[in-house]
This record gives sequence, C-alpha cells and structure tokens, in this order.
Amino acid sequence: MRLLTRYMLVEVLTTFLFTLGVVTLGMLFFFVIQEAIRQGLGPLAIVRILPYVLPNALLFAVPATVLFSACSVYGRASADNELVAVKSLGVSPMSMIWPVLGLAFVLSLITVWLNDVAVSWGRQGVYRVVLQSAEEIAYGTLRTQRSYSTRRFSINVKGVEGRTLIEPTLVVQGDGDSPPVTLTAQRAQLVCRPENKSLTIVLENGEMDVGGQAKLVFPDTLEHDIPLSDTARKADVSGVPSQYPLWQIPAESRRQRDEIQRIEQLMASQAAYEMLSGDLESLTEREWDSRYEELNQARQRLYRLQIEPWRRWANGFSCLCFVMVGVPVAIRLRTADLWTSFALCFLPILGVYYPLMAFGVDRAKAGDLPPYFVWMGNAILIALGYWFLRRTVRY
Repeated sequence: MRLLTRYMLVEVLTTFLFTLGVVTLGMLFFFVIQEAIRQGLGPLAIVRILPYVLPNALLFAVPATVLFSACSVYGRASADNELVAVKSLGVSPMSMIWPVLGLAFVLSLITVWLNDVAVSWGRQGVYRVVLQSAEEIAYGTLRTQRSYSTRRFSINVKGVEGRTLIEPTLVVQGDGDSPPVTLTAQRAQLVCRPENKSLTIVLENGEMDVGGQAKLVFPDTLEHDIPLSDTARKADVSGVPSQYPLWQIPAESRRQRDEIQRIEQLMASQAAYEMLSGDLESLTEREWDSRYEELNQARQRLYRLQIEPWRRWANGFSCLCFVMVGVPVAIRLRTADLWTSFALCFLPILGVYYPLMAFGVDRAKAGDLPPYFVWMGNAILIALGYWFLRRTVRY
C-alpha cells in the first residue's frame, strides 16, 4: 500500500513540477510582456517587476498544471493495466488515487494564498515599479511616439535630444471645475523626484495658458510638478475591494457597514426635516438622486467586499475540483495519449466551471445572490467527481 502511494505521488509530483516550471515561464513571459507594452517599461523595470508578476502567473498555472499531471499519470497507468493489476490483488484503486487528491488539497490551499498575494502585494508592487519608472517610461514613449498621455495630463514634443524635449506642449487637466493648464516652451526636461512623489517638468522660455482666461510668459525657467499617481496609465487600485488581503476584509466590511448606516441616517434625518418644515418639493429634487446614488455605491462596495473571501477560496479549490473529475475520467478513457484525456477534461471544465463562477460572481456583486453562490461551479465538479470516482472504484 505504501509503495503504491509513494509511486503514484512521485509520478504525479515529477510531472507536475516539470510542467509547472514550463507553463509558469510561459505565463510569466506573457504577463510581463503585456504589462511592459501597456506601461512602456524599460529592461530594468521589467526585471524589477518580475517578482510581483510571479504570483499571478502561478495562480493561473497551478490548477491547469495539476489537472494535466493527473490526467497524464493516471491515463498512462490505466492504459498499462496497472489499476487492473492492483484490483486483481484485492487492493482498492483508491490506494493509488488518494495521494493525488491529497496533493490537490494542499495545492488548493497554496493557490488561495497565491490569490491573496497576487491581488494585494503583487498588483501594488507592479504599480509602485511603474510609478518609480515614470521618467524612463515618459522619455521612452516620447522618443518613439512624440507624445505621452495619461488620464490627467499629456505631453507632445517636436523631438527628443538626449534628455531634452524640443518644443514641448504640456496639457494638465484641472480638478473639478478648474480649467486645464497648457504650457508650451522651447525646451524642457523631465525629472522624477520620488522623495516628493512627483514628476517635475522644467520648461525654458515658454508660456502658460490657464483655460484661455490668463496667460503667463516666462523667459527663463518654470518648474511644474505632476503627482506620480497622475503619471501612471494604470489607476491606483489600493482602495478597490479586490485588492485587500483576506485578513483586512472583515475590518473593511465593518467600516463599510458603518458608512452605509451613516448615509441612511443622514437621508432619514434630511427627509424628516423637509417633511416637518412642509418643504415637500425638496423630496423630489435632484439632490436626492445623488444621495440614492451614493447609497447604492456604498452597498455595491459592501457586496464586493463580502464576495472576495468566497471567490478566492473557490478559485483556490479549483485544483481539487479539477483533479476529482480528471482522475476518474483519465482512468476510464484508458489511453496513454495525455493530450486526449487532458482535453476531454479541461474543455468541459472551461465550458461549465468558469461560466458558472462568473455568473455567481456577477450576481453576488449585484446583491441578487448570496456570496457563497460563487462555489456553484466547484459544487457541481465535486459532485461529478465523486460520482465518477465511485464508478471507477467499483468497476
């Protein structure tokens, strides 16, 4: 029994680790290149971003890799009649199956942790690298495209000579009702100042136009600071519910409930005051539309906070669900062609599991379904896997 257990565990682990290394390298290359193209990162920034992208690559690689390994090993074992030989000795096939189920359970826990790390530490790390590389990104884009723009500002130049921008035009969007500011100059330079969390543009011999209302000519130099958070093409996601680590979500959920209660109490007191004062027309004004919108947004954020733990645990335990279906299907197919057994398992999973999870997440975010409905796909796979396992062990 122990010999069979060790044999199957070693076979699955060997295949899993080798395949995981290959797939992770491919996923890492994909994620890094995608991020580098989107943000305009240079070689040094790409090297610095690798550790932060690794958890995200592993998060996608582990479930598919463990399914591939299980299908490969158990499909070959079934094709070589190894399970038939075990049955003929009066030994239950579960002695060869439970090791990979145990491995899948452990990998599920690791994947939950990877999910937590990827969405909190990983994405924030990528964002920090992008901010710290703002000067390099801007110069690289300006050299090749002669323009660089984000949500808050844009720079257009006639050319770039070394570190000097030739005839730059900088347009900075105003906050709220503030007019945009347009600066033009003969020459300029970009200087990143991380200690001040700003990207400074030093302009020489130019003009500043404030929304066409006022103009200022400067014959010498003028420094304009742009917050580093405004220089990134990717928005800061530090306050988004999906970016909180699991241990912070309960406290953040309590704060959000208190915020919802505060808004509801404020609306109730305002409505009571308007009714007591006889100002019934104020109850139908547009101001109440904005209050209802604020309340709806607060509730939506609470729904998203409530769903996060369920979603991350469901994503992590996809490893166990995939293996519970993949192992008996590979055994019953009795083929050494690993790609056939893997495709016959993975394609139905893609067509059933992920759409069900996406549906559960979408409806739970809207508040139409309880958060635990994101486990709907997992529950179906576990039920199917249990049914397949019973038939495989029995016959």
